[in-house]
Amino acid sequence: MAQPNPSGEQPETRRGVVGPFTGRQLAAVFAIVAAVALALLVATRPIASVPVASADPRPTQYAIAPAGDGLLTGSVAPSLALTGAGGVAVPLTDVNGAVVDLSALRGRPVWINFWASWCPPCQAETPVLRSVWEQYQGTGLAMIGISVQESTVADVRAYALTYGLSYTVAADLTGELFHRYHVYGLPTQFFIDASGVVRAIVQGPVTAASAAANLAAIGVAAPVAPGATLGSAAPAAQGSAAP
Repeated sequence: MAQPNPSGEQPETRRGVVGPFTGRQLAAVFAIVAAVALALLVATRPIASVPVASADPRPTQYAIAPAGDGLLTGSVAPSLALTGAGGVAVPLTDVNGAVVDLSALRGRPVWINFWASWCPPCQAETPVLRSVWEQYQGTGLAMIGISVQESTVADVRAYALTYGLSYTVAADLTGELFHRYHVYGLPTQFFIDASGVVRAIVQGPVTAASAAANLAAIGVAAPVAPGATLGSAAPAAQGSAAP
Protein backbone atom coordinates (compact mmCIF):
# COMPACT_ATOMS: atom_id res chain seq x y z
CA MET A 1 0.00 0.00 0.00
CA ALA A 2 1.48 3.37 -0.97
CA GLN A 3 2.55 5.58 1.96
CA PRO A 4 0.83 8.96 2.20
CA ASN A 5 2.91 12.06 1.43
CA PRO A 6 2.03 14.63 4.10
CA SER A 7 3.86 17.47 2.34
CA GLY A 8 1.99 16.99 -0.90
CA GLU A 9 5.26 17.24 -2.95
CA GLN A 10 5.91 14.88 -5.87
CA PRO A 11 8.89 12.55 -5.39
CA GLU A 12 12.02 13.45 -7.42
CA THR A 13 12.49 11.34 -10.58
CA ARG A 14 16.15 10.50 -11.50
CA ARG A 15 16.87 11.38 -15.11
CA GLY A 16 19.66 9.83 -17.25
CA VAL A 17 22.05 11.53 -19.68
CA VAL A 18 20.13 10.05 -22.64
CA GLY A 19 16.65 8.95 -21.79
CA PRO A 20 16.73 6.52 -18.91
CA PHE A 21 20.47 5.72 -19.40
CA THR A 22 23.07 7.14 -17.10
CA GLY A 23 26.42 8.40 -18.18
CA ARG A 24 28.07 5.32 -16.69
CA GLN A 25 25.82 3.01 -18.68
CA LEU A 26 26.46 4.91 -21.91
CA ALA A 27 30.22 4.84 -21.30
CA ALA A 28 30.06 1.08 -20.82
CA VAL A 29 28.17 0.65 -24.13
CA PHE A 30 30.64 2.88 -25.98
CA ALA A 31 33.54 0.88 -24.53
CA ILE A 32 32.02 -2.41 -25.72
CA VAL A 33 31.39 -1.03 -29.23
CA ALA A 34 34.97 0.29 -29.44
CA ALA A 35 36.38 -3.07 -28.32
CA VAL A 36 34.35 -4.94 -30.93
CA ALA A 37 35.41 -2.51 -33.67
CA LEU A 38 39.06 -2.89 -32.69
CA ALA A 39 38.77 -6.68 -32.73
CA LEU A 40 37.21 -6.60 -36.21
CA LEU A 41 39.95 -4.28 -37.45
CA VAL A 42 42.66 -6.61 -36.22
CA ALA A 43 40.94 -9.70 -37.59
CA THR A 44 40.41 -8.28 -41.05
CA ARG A 45 43.70 -6.43 -41.48
CA PRO A 46 45.80 -7.97 -44.30
CA ILE A 47 48.82 -9.95 -43.24
CA ALA A 48 52.05 -8.12 -43.85
CA SER A 49 53.07 -8.53 -47.47
CA VAL A 50 55.62 -11.24 -48.16
CA PRO A 51 58.04 -10.77 -51.05
CA VAL A 52 56.98 -13.01 -53.96
CA ALA A 53 59.57 -14.33 -56.39
CA SER A 54 58.93 -13.02 -59.87
CA ALA A 55 57.45 -15.63 -62.22
CA ASP A 56 59.43 -16.74 -65.23
CA PRO A 57 57.34 -15.64 -68.23
CA ARG A 58 59.13 -17.90 -70.69
CA PRO A 59 57.20 -20.91 -72.04
CA THR A 60 57.86 -24.33 -70.55
CA GLN A 61 57.06 -27.86 -71.68
CA TYR A 62 53.38 -28.81 -72.03
CA ALA A 63 52.77 -32.18 -70.34
CA ILE A 64 50.77 -34.73 -72.33
CA ALA A 65 51.47 -37.81 -70.19
CA PRO A 66 52.93 -38.66 -66.77
CA ALA A 67 56.71 -38.34 -66.67
CA GLY A 68 58.44 -41.69 -66.68
CA ASP A 69 61.52 -43.49 -67.84
CA GLY A 70 62.35 -41.98 -71.19
CA LEU A 71 64.76 -42.60 -73.98
CA LEU A 72 68.32 -42.20 -72.73
CA THR A 73 71.21 -40.41 -74.32
CA GLY A 74 73.60 -42.94 -75.83
CA SER A 75 70.68 -44.99 -77.20
CA VAL A 76 70.27 -45.67 -80.89
CA ALA A 77 67.40 -43.53 -82.15
CA PRO A 78 64.28 -45.68 -82.78
CA SER A 79 62.92 -46.10 -86.28
CA LEU A 80 60.35 -43.64 -87.57
CA ALA A 81 58.44 -46.32 -89.46
CA LEU A 82 54.77 -46.75 -88.50
CA THR A 83 52.77 -49.93 -88.06
CA GLY A 84 50.25 -50.44 -90.82
CA ALA A 85 47.47 -52.98 -91.41
CA GLY A 86 48.45 -56.52 -90.47
CA GLY A 87 51.49 -55.28 -88.55
CA VAL A 88 53.35 -54.32 -91.71
CA ALA A 89 55.83 -51.46 -91.31
CA VAL A 90 54.81 -48.33 -93.19
CA PRO A 91 57.30 -45.49 -93.70
CA LEU A 92 56.58 -42.14 -92.12
CA THR A 93 55.94 -39.45 -94.72
CA ASP A 94 56.11 -35.69 -94.41
CA VAL A 95 53.15 -33.40 -95.07
CA ASN A 96 54.04 -33.41 -98.78
CA GLY A 97 54.16 -37.20 -99.04
CA ALA A 98 57.96 -37.67 -99.05
CA VAL A 99 59.34 -40.60 -97.04
CA VAL A 100 61.12 -39.75 -93.78
CA ASP A 101 63.56 -42.57 -92.94
CA LEU A 102 66.25 -42.30 -90.26
CA SER A 103 68.29 -45.12 -91.77
CA ALA A 104 68.52 -43.14 -95.01
CA LEU A 105 69.90 -40.22 -92.98
CA ARG A 106 72.85 -42.12 -91.50
CA GLY A 107 75.98 -40.09 -91.99
CA ARG A 108 74.10 -36.87 -91.26
CA PRO A 109 73.31 -35.29 -87.88
CA VAL A 110 69.57 -35.21 -87.15
CA TRP A 111 67.43 -32.98 -84.95
CA ILE A 112 63.93 -34.34 -84.19
CA ASN A 113 61.42 -31.95 -82.65
CA PHE A 114 58.16 -33.44 -81.29
CA TRP A 115 55.52 -30.71 -81.19
CA ALA A 116 51.85 -29.89 -81.85
CA SER A 117 50.10 -26.96 -83.48
CA TRP A 118 47.74 -26.63 -80.46
CA CYS A 119 50.63 -26.55 -77.94
CA PRO A 120 51.35 -22.98 -76.63
CA PRO A 121 55.08 -23.49 -75.90
CA CYS A 122 55.46 -25.13 -79.33
CA GLN A 123 53.84 -22.09 -80.94
CA ALA A 124 56.21 -19.80 -79.02
CA GLU A 125 59.17 -21.90 -80.15
CA THR A 126 58.22 -21.89 -83.86
CA PRO A 127 60.07 -18.65 -84.77
CA VAL A 128 63.23 -19.94 -83.07
CA LEU A 129 63.13 -23.23 -85.00
CA ARG A 130 62.54 -21.44 -88.28
CA SER A 131 65.38 -18.99 -87.64
CA VAL A 132 67.88 -21.66 -86.59
CA TRP A 133 67.01 -23.87 -89.56
CA GLU A 134 67.44 -21.00 -91.98
CA GLN A 135 70.99 -20.59 -90.69
CA TYR A 136 71.90 -24.29 -90.48
CA GLN A 137 70.19 -25.77 -93.54
CA GLY A 138 73.39 -25.70 -95.54
CA THR A 139 75.45 -27.58 -92.94
CA GLY A 140 74.20 -31.10 -93.69
CA LEU A 141 71.80 -31.10 -90.73
CA ALA A 142 68.51 -32.98 -91.16
CA MET A 143 65.75 -31.34 -89.11
CA ILE A 144 62.45 -33.17 -88.61
CA GLY A 145 59.42 -31.73 -86.86
CA ILE A 146 56.97 -34.50 -85.89
CA SER A 147 53.55 -33.20 -84.88
CA VAL A 148 51.49 -35.38 -82.51
CA GLN A 149 47.83 -35.66 -81.53
CA GLU A 150 46.60 -33.70 -84.54
CA SER A 151 43.28 -34.26 -86.31
CA THR A 152 44.58 -34.46 -89.87
CA VAL A 153 47.78 -34.15 -91.88
CA ALA A 154 46.14 -31.21 -93.65
CA ASP A 155 46.06 -29.27 -90.36
CA VAL A 156 49.79 -29.84 -89.88
CA ARG A 157 50.53 -28.86 -93.48
CA ALA A 158 48.52 -25.66 -93.06
CA TYR A 159 50.50 -24.73 -89.95
CA ALA A 160 53.82 -25.33 -91.72
CA LEU A 161 52.72 -23.19 -94.67
CA THR A 162 51.36 -20.42 -92.48
CA TYR A 163 54.61 -20.05 -90.57
CA GLY A 164 56.98 -20.72 -93.43
CA LEU A 165 58.58 -23.90 -92.05
CA SER A 166 60.91 -25.22 -94.73
CA TYR A 167 62.43 -28.09 -92.73
CA THR A 168 60.83 -31.56 -92.83
CA VAL A 169 57.44 -31.62 -91.08
CA ALA A 170 55.54 -34.86 -90.52
CA ALA A 171 52.47 -35.94 -88.54
CA ASP A 172 52.24 -38.80 -86.03
CA LEU A 173 48.43 -38.97 -85.93
CA THR A 174 48.25 -42.25 -83.98
CA GLY A 175 50.85 -41.27 -81.38
CA GLU A 176 52.92 -44.36 -82.15
CA LEU A 177 56.18 -42.46 -82.54
CA PHE A 178 55.94 -40.27 -79.48
CA HIS A 179 55.25 -43.42 -77.42
CA ARG A 180 58.23 -45.14 -79.04
CA TYR A 181 60.43 -42.18 -78.15
CA HIS A 182 58.91 -42.00 -74.64
CA VAL A 183 57.79 -38.42 -75.12
CA TYR A 184 55.69 -37.13 -72.22
CA GLY A 185 55.72 -33.41 -72.94
CA LEU A 186 55.78 -30.99 -75.86
CA PRO A 187 58.02 -29.83 -77.27
CA THR A 188 60.72 -32.48 -76.82
CA GLN A 189 63.95 -32.44 -78.82
CA PHE A 190 66.28 -35.29 -79.78
CA PHE A 191 69.74 -34.47 -81.14
CA ILE A 192 71.12 -37.50 -83.00
CA ASP A 193 74.65 -37.81 -84.33
CA ALA A 194 75.67 -39.09 -87.76
CA SER A 195 75.90 -42.68 -86.50
CA GLY A 196 72.26 -42.62 -85.32
CA VAL A 197 72.97 -42.26 -81.58
CA VAL A 198 70.99 -39.85 -79.40
CA ARG A 199 73.50 -37.41 -77.88
CA ALA A 200 71.17 -34.88 -76.24
CA ILE A 201 67.51 -34.66 -75.21
CA VAL A 202 65.81 -31.36 -74.42
CA GLN A 203 62.56 -31.41 -72.46
CA GLY A 204 60.95 -28.17 -73.53
CA PRO A 205 61.52 -25.31 -75.97
CA VAL A 206 65.01 -24.35 -77.11
CA THR A 207 66.55 -20.95 -77.50
CA ALA A 208 68.79 -20.14 -80.43
CA ALA A 209 71.78 -20.44 -78.11
CA SER A 210 70.78 -23.80 -76.59
CA ALA A 211 69.99 -25.18 -80.06
CA ALA A 212 73.45 -24.15 -81.25
CA ALA A 213 75.08 -25.84 -78.23
CA ASN A 214 73.24 -29.11 -78.80
CA LEU A 215 73.89 -29.05 -82.53
CA ALA A 216 77.58 -28.63 -81.77
CA ALA A 217 77.31 -31.74 -79.57
CA ILE A 218 76.29 -33.79 -82.62
CA GLY A 219 79.01 -32.35 -84.82
CA VAL A 220 77.20 -29.47 -86.49
CA ALA A 221 79.41 -26.40 -86.60
CA ALA A 222 77.77 -23.01 -86.37
CA PRO A 223 77.49 -21.52 -89.86
CA VAL A 224 79.29 -18.32 -90.66
CA ALA A 225 77.10 -16.04 -92.73
CA PRO A 226 77.24 -12.26 -93.22
CA GLY A 227 74.85 -10.57 -90.82
CA ALA A 228 73.65 -13.85 -89.26
CA THR A 229 73.58 -14.04 -85.47
CA LEU A 230 72.13 -16.96 -83.55
CA GLY A 231 71.14 -14.72 -80.69
CA SER A 232 68.75 -12.71 -82.85
CA ALA A 233 65.82 -15.14 -82.43
CA ALA A 234 63.11 -14.48 -79.86
CA PRO A 235 63.94 -15.97 -76.42
CA ALA A 236 62.21 -19.12 -75.20
CA ALA A 237 62.59 -21.38 -72.17
CA GLN A 238 65.78 -23.40 -72.21
CA GLY A 239 65.62 -27.05 -71.26
CA SER A 240 68.74 -28.13 -73.04
CA ALA A 241 71.00 -30.98 -72.06
CA ALA A 242 73.85 -28.59 -72.83
CA PRO A 243 74.42 -25.78 -70.34
